[in-house]
Amino acid sequence: MTRGTLATFVALGLATLLAVIVLDLSHSVRKIGLPLSNTGVIREQAAQKHLDPALIAAVIYAETKFDPRPSTAGAEGLMQILPDTAYFIAHLSGGLAFTASDLSTPSVNVAYGSYYLRYLLDRYHGDEMLALAAYNGGLANVDSWVAQAGAAGRRMSAAEIPFAETRAYVQRVLAAQQAYRSAYPRELGLQ
Repeated sequence: MTRGTLATFVALGLATLLAVIVLDLSHSVRKIGLPLSNTGVIREQAAQKHLDPALIAAVIYAETKFDPRPSTAGAEGLMQILPDTAYFIAHLSGGLAFTASDLSTPSVNVAYGSYYLRYLLDRYHGDEMLALAAYNGGLANVDSWVAQAGAAGRRMSAAEIPFAETRAYVQRVLAAQQAYRSAYPRELGLQ
């Protein structure tokens, strides 16, 4: 082997090693900015409720960034569920022994939040944008917006959501859903 050939092989080997390190570092940096925990609960609830696990993770990210704390509005847990909403979910799902303090338990909170997401997706015929708008802005508001758009002969778009906070929330969750699919396919059971 000539010196030039050896140098080419060494350079190629170093370039490959550097590319692997950069890709691994890039993936690690992305995960630092995109936290994920409770993957077993997320996968379980996604399977039971026929939901995209990345959607559940994205809602949790948008609500709490996986750091549950009570909101100023009184919402609780990873998915920031209001006690009144939780009692509504308990009534729908037959959860007779539910108490508001259960919302601080991640498995209960994610189960209730996932149930509510499934309920909203069913109500809005699988339209994730409308379901997420209702999760954040309320059912009555979204029903009103959809009715207004329908009366005008069109479907409602995300840009037409009247509440700036809800419009931003929907966009944030949908973007996070794609990011979770990309960053955590194995952890979310997508592979």
